[in-house]
Formats: sequence, structure tokens, C-alpha cells
Amino acid sequence: MDIVISVGLPVSLAIIMLSLGIGLTIADFRRVFTAGWAFVIGALCQVLMVPAATFAVILMFGLTGELAAGFMLLSFCPGGVTSNLISKFAKGDVALSVSLTAAISLLSMLTVPLGVAWAVMYFMGDAAPEVSVTSLAIAMFVITAVPVGIGVAIRHVSPGLADRIEPRLSLLATVLFIVIVVVAVASNWAFFLENLGKLGPALIVMNAALMALALAIAALTRRTAMERRTIAVEAGIQNSTLAITLAPLIMGVSEGFTVLSLPAAVYGVTMYLVAVPFVLWFRR
Repeated sequence: MDIVISVGLPVSLAIIMLSLGIGLTIADFRRVFTAGWAFVIGALCQVLMVPAATFAVILMFGLTGELAAGFMLLSFCPGGVTSNLISKFAKGDVALSVSLTAAISLLSMLTVPLGVAWAVMYFMGDAAPEVSVTSLAIAMFVITAVPVGIGVAIRHVSPGLADRIEPRLSLLATVLFIVIVVVAVASNWAFFLENLGKLGPALIVMNAALMALALAIAALTRRTAMERRTIAVEAGIQNSTLAITLAPLIMGVSEGFTVLSLPAAVYGVTMYLVAVPFVLWFRR
């Protein structure tokens, strides 16, 4: 199991991030500076509203310790390829979705280590491991920013090659995501069953609340219908694979998945239970 944790997880996440990067262009990053208020509101929702709402859900359901810290870890993670696909299905602003994913993924190298260091100390107290913000930021750079950068470079240098390998890479990323979620849940099966009655409902409520709040904020700020859908999806869909991969690094373990990764693993399933009804509603 230690080889899976120390090598398999980072490599799998790197492949998933490569699949994200190969779908991006340099223009997607430039659009950050021209997208206007839609981008600002979407970014603020992800960086500030999502962790704040998640914290409220933790208090509402009485979650504590490593499980609560796992919820917060998930909330600090950016969106991923999935959010872009769901935005497309929901008839949202795909360009805005891609730009938000690209920018927040890079920003997360700073926000995730800082947020996690606080959450682990706050919820785990004396049982909290010592979290090195610098080491975590470097690890995130290597397994997220570098693969994304390579993907963008491939797209820029050889668009034809990128078009040919993107479908296969996306399929591989999907398979790896499923495997990671299944293994993470299976590794904590007893704890999962013990806390299923609280864990599942809390994740579903969190997910629905995030999408509803983001949609309301976008509406109050008079965004277009397409922008509202995209902002809601980007706020509600997190990169659970990143959270699962970071959990062992945070807890300092090399054997087995920790409880810290469990919320993200279960969320990998429950997010579709919430996202699909939203998408069907948006499409109407």
C-alpha cells in the first residue's frame, strides 16, 4: 500500500492535472484579466464563500477531529476538469469556467497549504500533525502546476497532437479518479460505515448549499444566466482527487489512506447526486 500512497497517488494526480492542462490555452489565462466581474465573483465564491459555508456545515452536523479537517481540506481545493464538463452540460459560460479553473488551480498552491495548516490545528488540536506550509506548497507545485504547464505547452506547440491525445488522456484521468475514490473509501471502510449516516448527508447538504449560494450571489450581482450557472458549478464542484492525494502528505503517513481523505472520497460520488439535478434544471 505504501507504493500506492507515495508513488501511485501523485502520479495519478499528475496525469489528471495534465489532462486539465492539455485542454487549456494561454488565452484561458489571459482571459482572467478581461473577464471582468464575472471572474472576480466566481473567484471570491471559490476562495472565500466555499470554505466559510463548509465550516458552517461542519458546525451544523457536529463534525469534529480529522473528519472535520477533511471537509475543510476539500473546501480549499479548486475545481477540476469535471467542473468544466458540467458547466458545458449546464449550458454555462465554458470560457469563464476554464479560466476560473486555471487561475484558482494556480492560486491553490498558496491557499490550500495555508488553509489546511489552520484547519488541522483548529479541529485536531493536540492530535494534529505538524504541517509544513512550504513543503506542501512545493508538493502541490510539482504534482499540479507542472503537469498543467506541460499540458498548456503541448497545446501551444502542437495543437494537433493535443487534440489527438486529449480524449484518451481524459479517459485515463476518469479511470484513475474512480480507482482513487474506490481505494480511499475501501481503506477506511469501517469508519465509513460507522459515520455514513452523518457523512453522506453532510456532504450532500454542503454541495447543494455551495451551488445555491453561489447561484444567489451571481444573481444578486446581476450576472448573465450563463455566468450564473458557471459560477454555481465552479463553487460546487471541487477537485476531490487533489484532497485525497494531499491527505497522506498532511498526516505524514505512507501506508493506507487516512480519515482525512474520506470526505473527499465520498464526495467523489455524492457530488454527482447534487450536480445532475442542478444541470437538468439549468438546461430547462
